[in-house]
Amino acid sequence: MFGYILRRLAVAIPTLLLLIVLSFLLMYAAPGGPFTQERALPPQIIANLNAKYGLDEPLWRQIVNYVWGIVAHFDFGPSFVYPDRSVNQIIAAGFPVTLTYGALSFVAAVVVGVSLGVAAAIRQNSWIDYLAVGTSIGAQVLPNFVMAPILVLVFTLWLGWLPGGGWGGPIYWIMPVLALSTSFMASIARITRSSMLEVLGSNHIRTARAKGLSESKVILRHALKPAMLPVISYLGPAFVTMITGSVVVDIYFSTGGIGRSFVDSALNRDYAVMMGITILVGALTILFSLVVDVLYAWIDPKIRY
Repeated sequence: MFGYILRRLAVAIPTLLLLIVLSFLLMYAAPGGPFTQERALPPQIIANLNAKYGLDEPLWRQIVNYVWGIVAHFDFGPSFVYPDRSVNQIIAAGFPVTLTYGALSFVAAVVVGVSLGVAAAIRQNSWIDYLAVGTSIGAQVLPNFVMAPILVLVFTLWLGWLPGGGWGGPIYWIMPVLALSTSFMASIARITRSSMLEVLGSNHIRTARAKGLSESKVILRHALKPAMLPVISYLGPAFVTMITGSVVVDIYFSTGGIGRSFVDSALNRDYAVMMGITILVGALTILFSLVVDVLYAWIDPKIRY
């Protein structure tokens, strides 16, 4: 297992390098630049700005300098639009916010989704099953860009219970977490139900029941663990999506997360911020894909073999 983890980490390095190169090529293929404005600047000022940020050098040298800055100093460079702030500072200001509501959304989606799926599978074709499936279907058709205005309308404008935006204490976390976790919770519930029904019909479950084990022991000891394999495969990318934040949640609730910074950097052609957030998301995706593979091997020894 340790050798497998080392091999995956070794593959992660060229993957990130390829991500950097492709991102550079896509950015420079787009029209305009970080200093393109409605009122054109004098050519000498444009030349000085390009020289200051190294944009006048060949593309291959810019890529090499950028990679070296990350490897040697873990420095994503200065922002082109906000010269008094570095990309590291922008990410450090927004990522803790995104990490907070992203992690809470993940926990809420997993706990509620798995609970609904297991309950529906155990009580198949009962009112509990119908209620769980109906709740999942209803939540599935309510993505975050639909949930966000509904939550603000109900809990802020009508009831006045929750603030409609900003970021402060736990009361500010409730609506972003609900908006972000709802659709993921529905998907987890559906996957859990389907997987649980398949496991409950397998031979080793019938054997466990024939031995006289209680239903709770059959579910917790013999059925739940193998039923989680498809769920875990979904949780890897879902966790990255939630932990890196939702653009809709960041913008609609004005949380100050990195989703808003990424949109602003794309609109302003702030190449440095775009690259920094892209590399962050790519690194997290690779990391949690590795975590999912390790969990697979822990749950099912056959995979380890």
